[in-house]
Amino acid sequence: MHIIGKNSQGTGVEPLFYVVRAGKETYLQKINWYPGHMAKARRELIESLKMIDVAVEIADARAPVASRNPDLSELLASKNRVILLNKADLASPEATAEWIRCYQRDGIAAAAIVSTRSGRNEAVKLISDAARESVERMKAKGVKKTVRALVVGIPNVGKSTFINAIAGEARAKTGDKPGVTKGKQWVRITPYLELLDTPGLLWPKLEDQTYAKHLAYLGSINDDILEIEELAWELIRDLLRICPEAVFERYRKVTTDTPEEELLEAAAFSRGFLLKGGVPDTERTARVLLDEFRAGKIARVTLEQPCTESSTAQEASV
Repeated sequence: MHIIGKNSQGTGVEPLFYVVRAGKETYLQKINWYPGHMAKARRELIESLKMIDVAVEIADARAPVASRNPDLSELLASKNRVILLNKADLASPEATAEWIRCYQRDGIAAAAIVSTRSGRNEAVKLISDAARESVERMKAKGVKKTVRALVVGIPNVGKSTFINAIAGEARAKTGDKPGVTKGKQWVRITPYLELLDTPGLLWPKLEDQTYAKHLAYLGSINDDILEIEELAWELIRDLLRICPEAVFERYRKVTTDTPEEELLEAAAFSRGFLLKGGVPDTERTARVLLDEFRAGKIARVTLEQPCTESSTAQEASV
């Protein structure tokens, strides 16, 4: 799958990327990657920085680079930061642990969480520790300071679910589709800790073709504007590279001998997803494949492996 910057097939439509399957170029519809409300959300975030002590960035543990907005490094440069790798139960434990060590080597507090059930105490401690200097400064003046933390991230990484979990009740609107949080929401966690939930924030231009795929796999880009079958074909190819045995176990008719261009068809036969005449239902198969990947039913997968370079250096490549 490749991002291109030219009009496709003379249609005047500029796709985000295209795929080549069985020797044939298949163009995907252009993604409205940076809709107008994102610019407004960015302005509101900048305004909110004056009110906060700590920035808490939620990322997806399965794609720690692709799921972090590179603009945030500059926007939050003056703030103490905490990075929380959410959905850690769906990612490789070994890779997640190494990513956390990468962030810590860069001087950024980080932890793995599963926002629906674990990580509350560690997250609250990291936020409190990050604000300690400010709290101590106010304490010296006889003031018990309320720490205010900004929770940021791209769409669909679980910001609102995280806040609900540590608040103990569903105080922030949540959903499994990008863009559920529509505006700023302050949530009191303890008498001296408040979190500000914000809408998912994308960045104006996504150029890296690999990260484009990863975001689409995770559901951070709306499925309705993607060619689902081509996306799922790319996903199963990547999974065969990362965790082949898990794919063979889940889709028994996918083998080492299956031609690449027939992977979706083989997966369809594995599940008995057939149309009239025994034709494989590749659209249904594609949607099931994506759903099962996102739910962690195929394997615990980390799409981006930590390298010897620092996480900050990797951000610059997004």
